[in-house]
Amino acid sequence: MEGRRVSSRPVPPSTITRSRAERRRKARRSPLRVARRWASGAGYLISLALVVLVIAAGWAFTSLSRDLPALENLETWFDPLNGQMRQPTRLYDRSGAHLLAVLAPADGERTFLTYEQLPPDLVNATMALAQPDFWVSPGYRLAGWQDAAAPPATLAQRLAADLLLADEPASTIRNLRERLLAARMTAAYGREQVLAWALNSNDYGNHAYGVEAAAQLYLGKSATQVRLSEAALLAAVGQAPALNPFDAPQAAEEGRREALARMLTLGWLTPAQAQAAADDVPLLLPAPAADPALVSPQFIDLVLSQLDAALGGGRAQRGAAVILTTIDFALQVQTDCTLRTQVARLSGMTEPAAPQDGTDCTAALLLPWMQADLDAADLSAGAVLLDPASGQVLAAAGDLSPQPAGTAITPFIYLTGFARGLNPASLGWDIPVEEPVLGQVYQGPVRLRIALGNDYLPPALTIIGQVGMQSIQSGAASFGLEFPAGDLLEAEFYLPPVDLAFACATLASEGLQNGQPIAGQAGLPLQPAGVLQVLHGDGSTWLDWSVPLSRSVVSPQLAYLMNHVLSDDSARWASLGNPNVLEIGIPAAVKAGRSLDEHSAWTLGYTPDVVVVTWLSGAGSSSRAASDGLWSALTRHALQGKPASSWEMPPGVVTLQVCDPSGYLPTDTCPNVVSEVFLDGRQPVQVDHLFQAYEINIETGLLATVFTPPELVESRVYMVTPPEARAWAQEAGMDTPPTSYDRYQPPPYQPEIHITTPEMFADVSGVVAFHGTAAGEDFVSYRLEYGPGLNPQAWFLLGSDAAAPVTEGLLGSWDTTGLEGLYTVRLMVMRSGDRVEQALVQLTLDNTPPEVQIFYPQEGDVLSLADGYLAIQAQAEDALLEWVIFYMDGEELGRLDEAPYGVIWKMEAGTHAVRVVAVDRAGNTDEAEMRIKVGK
Repeated sequence: MEGRRVSSRPVPPSTITRSRAERRRKARRSPLRVARRWASGAGYLISLALVVLVIAAGWAFTSLSRDLPALENLETWFDPLNGQMRQPTRLYDRSGAHLLAVLAPADGERTFLTYEQLPPDLVNATMALAQPDFWVSPGYRLAGWQDAAAPPATLAQRLAADLLLADEPASTIRNLRERLLAARMTAAYGREQVLAWALNSNDYGNHAYGVEAAAQLYLGKSATQVRLSEAALLAAVGQAPALNPFDAPQAAEEGRREALARMLTLGWLTPAQAQAAADDVPLLLPAPAADPALVSPQFIDLVLSQLDAALGGGRAQRGAAVILTTIDFALQVQTDCTLRTQVARLSGMTEPAAPQDGTDCTAALLLPWMQADLDAADLSAGAVLLDPASGQVLAAAGDLSPQPAGTAITPFIYLTGFARGLNPASLGWDIPVEEPVLGQVYQGPVRLRIALGNDYLPPALTIIGQVGMQSIQSGAASFGLEFPAGDLLEAEFYLPPVDLAFACATLASEGLQNGQPIAGQAGLPLQPAGVLQVLHGDGSTWLDWSVPLSRSVVSPQLAYLMNHVLSDDSARWASLGNPNVLEIGIPAAVKAGRSLDEHSAWTLGYTPDVVVVTWLSGAGSSSRAASDGLWSALTRHALQGKPASSWEMPPGVVTLQVCDPSGYLPTDTCPNVVSEVFLDGRQPVQVDHLFQAYEINIETGLLATVFTPPELVESRVYMVTPPEARAWAQEAGMDTPPTSYDRYQPPPYQPEIHITTPEMFADVSGVVAFHGTAAGEDFVSYRLEYGPGLNPQAWFLLGSDAAAPVTEGLLGSWDTTGLEGLYTVRLMVMRSGDRVEQALVQLTLDNTPPEVQIFYPQEGDVLSLADGYLAIQAQAEDALLEWVIFYMDGEELGRLDEAPYGVIWKMEAGTHAVRVVAVDRAGNTDEAEMRIKVGK
């Protein structure tokens, strides 16, 4: 057969397989095929991404719109006839029965204007400053939503933020919800209605909410009647309520001209119209005279600031709210009347002021009569009463604005010292810090209890130097007090009386702080509460602070120490006498203080049931007595009918008899023994060394020796002052112990019997080894004996008689453990023929080691390398202290032999060991060690 030739040889299966696989690979590498496959896969991914985006967008929108406030609320609130916001916010006492204040220029329903009633000039002036694109805006601006602190950019956004979202914390989510609400509001109600709502709710200062109230307050006319120049003024005040014609007239005028200039720039006025309006200065009403308020205006400010923090800025003030404050009305009436009576008396008026509601002012009858030494034309005073169990303000009268803190802060300085090793019995020195203050009498050594009770400044300044400003600031902050970084008690700063009352309340509650986290978030610092409840006109409860929260600030033991000191009436007798006005018949902790210029006076006092803080200024030297008297009258009245209560000593506190004023264990030379309180484990173990007995030669006045004739020796007790107090002692005419020994004529040197060491007048401790010589012709034996004093009446054998002579060797040893003071040791050599020879040495035994503690820094402190240098501060006590030595990581930084004990170290990053060693003249030592960290 002709044609194609066909091979009869079979093709291997592997060849067929390879051919098919090759074709498939070529097909996959085909550009068209690749493009089609990519298009198919990419389309799937894009589709999937779109689905994810849609789902994400839907989820985000759902999250943003979830629980959005209903816009219909605005209709209810701003109805021109029956709108709830027509009612101004009112403040009542805690019972709700007594009106305290109305947040409006006048008590009565507000008038809401419809858009048709708003003058075009008022609309345009408002738009020019607030939102020039208002009429074309969708109600929101998306720009800036990422900035949580950015203010609302449109009028609709402001309405949403101020009225609908005021209780939500600032965040980007809140910003987006604000814009969503603004868009819905504009779409649902239109721009005209949004504008009307904005102008009817805007804050114009002085509690004038709404443009109608503002026009009546500042211009004496309806907003429907304002001229262009007046409209510009109102628009400017609406943008900056604090810059209103009453409080900032010049700034208000500048704002008015700025509004006109903006309208001119926008083309809404001709140059002639703008100039005419600028020249047409509005005729303003005078600011209304302030009625004497029953409640301190600063208390009202406190209430409003707390509501702003808890509910959002201005939400409660705008209207339709009933605020039940914490004020006890009866107590408030008495406080106000008593305060005004005291001021009236100091001003020379003989008739006490009558309370505003006609109630008898019984507390004023408790005021001690006094004649003021006026050094100012005007007097001012304030008083606040607070419940320590709840942190609620019960009464607030007079001027409670921040006042010069002065010495009112010293309890919190001392408390920091107590927390770091000091105690009420610790010795403080009331001596000039630098130069003496002319006319001031310094008391010298005093217990810290006495120093605090009598307002002595130098001991407080010493504590500041010992514990460091950082520790004091940190401790005060836990009580709600903000101390500056500057020099406390040297540069004045200001504190609100309410803050001081709240700090005292923590002590009154034995270290437990009771109050409210004002912003409503757990973990925030607690504050004194001025509000019990906030009720809205729609029947809802916006806020309920009737139940306080609590947290521990200091231990009950530390609080007890402070309460024990401040409630000690006798501790104040040195400055106030006995009896005095602060003694009210029941235990009460009281701190009387003063401003640093002594122009103002404070009295801080409390019991477990009530805290009363008063201050008074302008009465010259009578300010302190007048403040004390005011406190006494208010406290007595507040506690009428209540059983007396005090603070029980908690476990961990002990009482101990100590020597006054050193605070150490009494000795025979101690002039006064008192009972003191200590944290268990911190009571003293050393005996008093401030007062010591010295043997004196009555002829020379010098220290007697073993060679002074006994008939010329007399024991005298002296106060031993440290170097820094010697100038005070000299100025005070105090006898100081002699430092030189009597000139004595010891027997001629005897080469065959003498004590080489220890030397005459040495200070020794522990086991003392005696070296010398006991030998010579006719030697039989020798012995060592000791006896107390210069001329012992009894001698005690050391060891036993020695039969072998000693030449410049060890004679014997003496274990002096447990012995203190002056002793005489004699070496006696017995020779044949019953002859006896002796050699004497006078020694002072000191077996009490010094005490040392590091006050700054504290164990575990983390310091910043950026601070550069660290001031290490320590305190050391000992009658015979010789050195205080500072070490850092084992290397000596320095040694000091006089207080104050402190060195400067240039900081290095890392963890470091601080060690301080105290050494006395007898070789006793004590040391304190801690670890700190210096971070970069």
